[in-house]
Amino acid sequence: MAFDAEDDRTDEALLALYGRGDAAAARALAFRLTPRVLRVAARMLGDAAEAEDVAQEAMLRLWRIAPDWRSDGAKVSTWLYRVVVNLATDRLRRRRSVPLDAVQEPEDDAPGAVGRMIEADRAAALEQALLELPERQREAVVLRHLEGLANPEIAAIMGVGVEAVESLVARGKRGLTKALVDRREELGFGND
Repeated sequence: MAFDAEDDRTDEALLALYGRGDAAAARALAFRLTPRVLRVAARMLGDAAEAEDVAQEAMLRLWRIAPDWRSDGAKVSTWLYRVVVNLATDRLRRRRSVPLDAVQEPEDDAPGAVGRMIEADRAAALEQALLELPERQREAVVLRHLEGLANPEIAAIMGVGVEAVESLVARGKRGLTKALVDRREELGFGND
């Protein structure tokens, strides 16, 4: 079967096919899932190279479990997000001895248009504010508001109840607001 970027089969069906040796199914699944896990890792770590390492490791783990995958109601994406969050958290814990000021800001290669500069400043401020949140709050906010997952799926990924997710998201949003409120004018929001 040829590779189809618009493959409409479920992640679970594609993984089962790959588990039986279908390389096209693996390509379709990688095309679909890799950008998602890379985004989550980058937002959690604030480092593109480390995020690529985490995404690669998570996908390798997915390929290893493919022959034994038994969905039993679990979604492949939920399992994979959990792996990414765990790998990123492990890396964050290992680098805790590095002061926050020593972490380099990501470079922006966008053209010099004013609008893009403002968006880049806003994105950098959000990324920095995210990195200042406690890990669990950051996980919940990234998965809910940046990845668009529903609270029940986030609860499954994080291994907590839905109420705990709601609390973590609410506290994370309050923390982001507190970190960014004094920068409204600087970030081009004025006094709206």
